[in-house]
Amino acid sequence: MSKSRERINYIITGALIAALYVGLTFLSNIFNLAFGPVQFRVSEVLTILPVFTSAAIPGVAVGCFIANIASFNPLDMIFGTSATVIAALLTYFFRNIKFRGIPLLSMFPPVIINALVIGLEIAIFFLPKGNLLWGFVISALQVGLGELVVCVGLGIPFYLVIEKNGLFKRKPENGDRL
Repeated sequence: MSKSRERINYIITGALIAALYVGLTFLSNIFNLAFGPVQFRVSEVLTILPVFTSAAIPGVAVGCFIANIASFNPLDMIFGTSATVIAALLTYFFRNIKFRGIPLLSMFPPVIINALVIGLEIAIFFLPKGNLLWGFVISALQVGLGELVVCVGLGIPFYLVIEKNGLFKRKPENGDRL
């Protein structure tokens, strides 16, 4: 495949992932699950996709940014998107570390990074000024719990379906070892 065709496929894949992320976030929002301290964004299951393709990194980042516009909160657009980029990069980095054929370690960066970043955002900007430490701990645990349910609870079956059906025919990318 030519370089220009590979680049077009990369852009299209990323754009489709972004669109899917936005759509799934809006679906979660219908049930009041997409925003707030405890959230179960179904779209976060897509954070496993950097295991299959690096195009998912900008895909989930752009999708997160667009979805966070709906919160009408510039802080969510900045911090949520930043957390997603960091988590996606770590997910990609850990993609080849597998336990019983499943990249479990890759499922935890979104949980941990979002718990820390969004937990801190909530504690600093949305909770009464008092005990910042406890506000952060409680917010981080709430965010982390929602992320854990989606990223691991839904992420494992999602990964297995993709892997079993070969939805991403993964070719080695730059930096991959054969």
